[in-house]
Amino acid sequence: MNKKILLALSALMFVVLACSFTTAKTPSAQAPSGLEVLLQDDFSNPDSGWDQAQSDYGSTNYSNGSYLIDVAKANIYIFANPAQLFQNDVRIEVDAVKTSGTVDNAFGVLCRYQDPDNYYFLEISSDGYAGIGINKAGVKTLLSSSDNNMVPDSSINQGDASNHLRVDCIGSTLSLYVNGTQAASVTDSSFTGGDIGLIAETFSVAGTEIQFDNLFVYKP
Repeated sequence: MNKKILLALSALMFVVLACSFTTAKTPSAQAPSGLEVLLQDDFSNPDSGWDQAQSDYGSTNYSNGSYLIDVAKANIYIFANPAQLFQNDVRIEVDAVKTSGTVDNAFGVLCRYQDPDNYYFLEISSDGYAGIGINKAGVKTLLSSSDNNMVPDSSINQGDASNHLRVDCIGSTLSLYVNGTQAASVTDSSFTGGDIGLIAETFSVAGTEIQFDNLFVYKP
């Protein structure tokens, strides 16, 4: 079915940003040759800076060497940040998989995060859709599609299969790669630098849990 990003109406209120700037433990995955690593996390250290919170809406927490975002209700998005500041361009890579719940979901990466109402989001879904959008002054808009729908992408491993996400935020160009294939690319100059983040959301069906692992942030 079509994915309408604007169906996710409510942000989670309990997300608390870590107040310290932390260099996370080096993960087992290796960085590509020639790229400077700005941040890396295999989520084996629960003190690496990501929030750990729970409410009726869901939860964010470390779990067995990974990071979980659990969205318990319908039409909700939950995100988390490591409390870092990246002034310039970044390339972000992470592995993500749905561990339970509906495939009618969306999950991915934030870049150039300013505050809870201003950031870019680059997402896929467990039933094979992809999109790039912006939350600006609290209004979420999909930039990669004129009708505000995520679009099907054959590079996405559907269901409970893992996907490797790569996000390039370089100049005014934002690009999303899934398992090595470009799924979407847009241009926008609203934000230039900021934090990164991880996000998961539901639409009309409640309940999805996304596991993230092997996070790298590079200087492109």
